[in-house]
Amino acid sequence: MIPELGQFALALALLLAVIQGVVPLVGTYSGNARLVALARPATAGQFVFVAIAFGILAAAFLRNDFSVAYVATNSNSLLPWEFRLAAVWGGHEGSLLLWALILNIWSIAVAALSGGLPQVFMASVMSVLGLVSAGFLSFTMFTSNPFARHLPALIEGRDLNPLLQDIGLIGHPPMLYMGYVGFAVAFAFSIAALLEA
Repeated sequence: MIPELGQFALALALLLAVIQGVVPLVGTYSGNARLVALARPATAGQFVFVAIAFGILAAAFLRNDFSVAYVATNSNSLLPWEFRLAAVWGGHEGSLLLWALILNIWSIAVAALSGGLPQVFMASVMSVLGLVSAGFLSFTMFTSNPFARHLPALIEGRDLNPLLQDIGLIGHPPMLYMGYVGFAVAFAFSIAALLEA
């Protein structure tokens, strides 16, 4: 039942990403300040639901829940807990979820630290970030679902890729993604500036 809650959290995050991407832009072009003001709350809500989904997937790995196909494919009960945690992003589905989480962390940072900028401009920035997030969340949900079930549940999982069973690779993907995904912020500011021109 818990993996289904992760799937539901991803669906809610996708809904909020679409709201974040579309509604503030409509408000910008219609002059409706209430719609523009939805950018930051939608960003915060989306972050909460993506973080819940990521936490549920991490818990599935730590609990050795081999009824989740992604867990069964990328972990086993003999792995130390730190490698089971790293296995969350050890495959395609988890990497996409980590990417979405880091994109949401950047979006929250932009929303929190941009109070001095004009609200209409920031609504455009947040809308672009919301549309990028909606793309990643859609791809994750519809083509790379990390919460897909393996029924009947397996007794044991396969294993984490041996190349990833190195202490240096536990922190490498999150740090790498922080840099890669950070470029989405520069992209969002550029597109928002073009929209205002």
